[in-house]
Amino acid sequence: MLPTFQKKSLLVRALTHRSALNESSSDSSVSNERLEFFGDAVLELAVTKFLFEKYPDEKEGVLSAYRSALVKTQTLSNVAREIGLGKELYMSKGEEATGGRENDNILEDTFEAVIGAIYLDQGFEVAEKFIAEHLLPKMDQIVKEKLYRDAKSHLQEIVQSKGLDAPDYQVTKESGPDHDKKFTIEVLVDGQVKGLGQGKSKQSAQQAAASQALKNIS
Repeated sequence: MLPTFQKKSLLVRALTHRSALNESSSDSSVSNERLEFFGDAVLELAVTKFLFEKYPDEKEGVLSAYRSALVKTQTLSNVAREIGLGKELYMSKGEEATGGRENDNILEDTFEAVIGAIYLDQGFEVAEKFIAEHLLPKMDQIVKEKLYRDAKSHLQEIVQSKGLDAPDYQVTKESGPDHDKKFTIEVLVDGQVKGLGQGKSKQSAQQAAASQALKNIS
């Protein structure tokens, strides 16, 4: 659950999707985008510190793969659902009608914005405790099920084993400001769309698309 905020306005801001500003459905006059940008950095530091201490014998490449799996859109959005952030969001009626409260990217951004707000309200230790309580327990499953494996490479291996051409990744949508871009990418195998992924970079979106394709193919 969320900690008790000293400055309630920070929490309201963290829960304010930009669409809410058009209808004045939030007490905040600004969206959570800047807090999300800030919280992303806090999250990366906390996760990196955790992995560095938990796996003292692992190489940098493995730790990077662990971190990518832990902070990817699917993981963060699932945690946001578990703690009920979707129902607390301030957003326009139109955004809500199109499934905004269950949108993976919106939930991911909100989770990061909340982390940023916690840091500004009570400091790194409280933010780190929040991350440790809700996100870090996912690491054991990631390692056990090898969810950190490079999905693109794995998909490439499977496709090649079937004698098919290499997977084709295509950007279908770009959204957001320059400092906080969101990419939607689909991957085609043998001319058919097998996976769709979203991410803050083309690389992360391709990995998400490949992960979905692996599930569909298997």
